[in-house]
Amino acid sequence: MPCSTLILLALGLPPTQEVGPVRNEVIAPIHIDSFNKGGKAKNRRQGGNPRTIEGNLVFDGASDGNRQVDPQIAVGGGYVFHGTNLGLVIFDKKGNYVDGVPQSEFNGGIDPKLFFDPHNKVFGFDLWNPWDAAKLKPVNISISESSDPRGAWNTYPVPAPNGVDGGGIGFSRKWIGYSFPGGPERTFVMRMAEAKAGKPATVYHFAGSLGHPVFTQDATDDLLFVDITDQEIVLTTVGEGADGAPVVKKKVRAPHNFRYFGWPPQSPMKGTTAKTASGDRNPKNLVVQSRHLWFSQTVNVDGRAGVQWHQVALDGKFVQSGLIAHATNSYIQTSIAVNRRKDVLVGFQETGPDMFISARCAWRRGNDRAGALRPIISFGTGLAATEGGSWGDYSGSVIDGDNLTDLWTIQSVANERGRGSTVIMQVRP
Repeated sequence: MPCSTLILLALGLPPTQEVGPVRNEVIAPIHIDSFNKGGKAKNRRQGGNPRTIEGNLVFDGASDGNRQVDPQIAVGGGYVFHGTNLGLVIFDKKGNYVDGVPQSEFNGGIDPKLFFDPHNKVFGFDLWNPWDAAKLKPVNISISESSDPRGAWNTYPVPAPNGVDGGGIGFSRKWIGYSFPGGPERTFVMRMAEAKAGKPATVYHFAGSLGHPVFTQDATDDLLFVDITDQEIVLTTVGEGADGAPVVKKKVRAPHNFRYFGWPPQSPMKGTTAKTASGDRNPKNLVVQSRHLWFSQTVNVDGRAGVQWHQVALDGKFVQSGLIAHATNSYIQTSIAVNRRKDVLVGFQETGPDMFISARCAWRRGNDRAGALRPIISFGTGLAATEGGSWGDYSGSVIDGDNLTDLWTIQSVANERGRGSTVIMQVRP
């Protein structure tokens, strides 16, 4: 039997599956000396107005005024970095506006996903640009050179000509991973050190998709990708191979036995027969913390959208799960954050026959009863019904990368015209 086949069998992989990347390319970065290009960038000024709700800091994020705000945040270096489909904004950790620019200042694109890497002390985000003149549909991976988002950045435009939508980004101590829908090669990996230094970076492309990349908060070099099928959860570990290139080192499959796993139905709103999109059952952010995988998902709970959240050991065994559901209302667009004490924050939005889309979250301490969350916190109230249909694809919940304890979330609310505004809240368990 060939040696390569023996390696595949030892990893639990079919002999036909690629262990390593199918190709690589070197991408030169687009460098800027500062976030606002020395004051020459277009300015975007939105958000602020800090206040407290139930003892928690709350302030406004962007008010894009469209149906798909797709809000995200990352926290570290003393700042809250915020992105939507129309721009990027920096706040201090007291909720005061610092600076902001449109997406065009970072080579354009939509569907931002943001992170702060606590290992390398840098911010990162992606933008998918399907409108570039060269028709390469680049995935723009931008990494700051320091923990100060006001400083220098390097953007790597990775061609994805077969891409059909924005994807998911993840990191470990050593790697950046990205997966997206469309084409025969739907996952790529690059070295964090090259991106942070602003050097030309080797990008490794894998056949098919390895799954959704994970935010690896534990101090480990390997990347983790997660795929959820109708029956299984699949955890794929990628790390450095003998020649220095990334390779699939391990693949774990386990039954998930979800109580609820149907796609969430569209959700009602006050004063209209139109219904809003609720998200989908695929988790939009996943975290490795304390040698466990954590994620939340929007699912069909007895005909309404509800939220499930989970803690899973890295061998695929489920440790605990929880459910957030309501007798008449829907809970949509969820995300999760977990700190080093295993405190958990689950962010989401609520809508129903007698209310408009509003911002919500619930949290627990690590030693609370398994599967339990404390009472839901309302920190943003919707003001009007949307026109129905699309309402973005995700929200954001993250750990504070400075103290690894505080938890933050950003959620969309419907403004007085039924369009998207955002609210940010800090929770200190």
